[in-house]
Amino acid sequence: MRGAKSAKWVAVAAIVALGATACGGGGSDSSSGKGNGNGIVAVEIGEPQNSLVPTNTYETEGGQVINALFTGLTRLDADNKVVDAMAQSIETKDSKVWTIKLKPGYTFHNGEKVTAQSFIDAWNYGANQTNAQETNPLFSHIQGYSDLNPGEGKKPTTDKMSGLKAIDDNTLQVTLNAPFAAFQSQLSFTAFVPLPKAFFKDPKGFGEAPIGNGPFMMKGKFKHNEEISTTKYDKYPDASKIEVKGVDFKIYSNVDTAYKDLVAGNLDSLLTIPNSGLPTYKKDLAGRTIDEADSGVGYIGFPIKYNKAFQSADLRKAISMSIDRKAIADKIFLGARTPADDFISPIIDGYRKGACGDGCTLNPAKAKELYKQSGGLPGNQLEIGYNADGGHKEWVTAVANQIQQNLGIKVTAKPFEQFQTILNDLDAKKYKGAFRMGWQMDYPDMENYLRPIFSKDAITNGSNYAGYVNENFDKLLDEADKAPSHEQAVQTYQKADDILLNEMPYIPVYFYTLNAGYSDKIKSMKIAGHQILWDTVKLS
Repeated sequence: MRGAKSAKWVAVAAIVALGATACGGGGSDSSSGKGNGNGIVAVEIGEPQNSLVPTNTYETEGGQVINALFTGLTRLDADNKVVDAMAQSIETKDSKVWTIKLKPGYTFHNGEKVTAQSFIDAWNYGANQTNAQETNPLFSHIQGYSDLNPGEGKKPTTDKMSGLKAIDDNTLQVTLNAPFAAFQSQLSFTAFVPLPKAFFKDPKGFGEAPIGNGPFMMKGKFKHNEEISTTKYDKYPDASKIEVKGVDFKIYSNVDTAYKDLVAGNLDSLLTIPNSGLPTYKKDLAGRTIDEADSGVGYIGFPIKYNKAFQSADLRKAISMSIDRKAIADKIFLGARTPADDFISPIIDGYRKGACGDGCTLNPAKAKELYKQSGGLPGNQLEIGYNADGGHKEWVTAVANQIQQNLGIKVTAKPFEQFQTILNDLDAKKYKGAFRMGWQMDYPDMENYLRPIFSKDAITNGSNYAGYVNENFDKLLDEADKAPSHEQAVQTYQKADDILLNEMPYIPVYFYTLNAGYSDKIKSMKIAGHQILWDTVKLS
């Protein structure tokens, strides 16, 4: 999603993208302060890009809230494996027609029963181009998606995908355009949750006070740039497994402030320790840290389609080869990142160590040669935009200095106040400089690192901020989607990945590791897909 802050991301599910990274916030006061024993925990997020509509949430900030308010058919467990959530069973004989049985007992927070039709209505809304939902492309595998997306300037002649059918209240049948083995994994992303009838009466109002079917329900309305408060939904089927009585999502514009609040006991969870805290966080939060592999990838991207200066692959490779990834990982992040050598995260099946080769290896001499060969940049100047609310200033500035020194050009780092600001400017094609971006997986499959970010369709219905188009890349994605086995799909996705590694529409800089912390109000907790698993949170 997300993109890290998914870039729709990490900075999710994000765009994220992208999303994956940290963001930060508003106040330092918390009603759930250390040791008060009320069962309410305060969690740091940044200001979500949009209102809280699941199909319009494609970044980790809003994604964290949606994850607490809604329950989908599947979810990730603590090992980042897909397991059933509201689904009692998911069966298919050909990876094209899927039969999904729902567990009984789930209701929305207004008492309405969750049925197969609740999912169908939500997915049809998300897939309809008229509604301009951020996660629209994720529904593209479902039969009838093209009918809801006839293209710019055209209106859909229907509002329903032919591939969705309610056999009965508790049985959903989904027919895809073609076999897609990753569909069950894809269902773990929050865009695929159900929606109540109340949503369709007032989508705008719903986004400010969503009615979900998850373990927590809204307490009041979304207080923009301040907080989103929730309370435990006692009628949730697994309510007895959840110790937390409520979650206050505190919105921060500065992650350093959030870290100080965590150490002081005024915040209970921070999913990304900022650079300022890395030297001391294991001491500051002794016994209360989580350090493990994560799914996020950090990039420098280029608006290739919207700025002719970036259209040479040799130019982009030159910039890539002028970056010292090891120095960024070791000196800026103190080992809390690892140098990227692929577009695919190491925790995903299909990742190949060293796949990027020379393109991701520091080589100033070769970089200068390629830069000259490419014709260079106008005025030998480069600007790199980044969101200032995510703790990115240090590493983007360091990368800018490396490029400036190794290519002999002028490089400046341009801050945007919030992640949503730069995302909105990129969506509107207003920002023409290079940009910091990151991607946090929406679901654990290689496809999720390729199609939502770099496919042609993702220009209008996804997170392709580069405007990158390669017909062979898109053909390989389609071929991989239809592969008869997971192993064959991975091999074909790797061929598509090779095209990216050769053309560098984005530059992979580092892989994320999860460095999180929590207050002494919490005894233990687990995180998957940059989301807190609420049934694992144990209070002190």
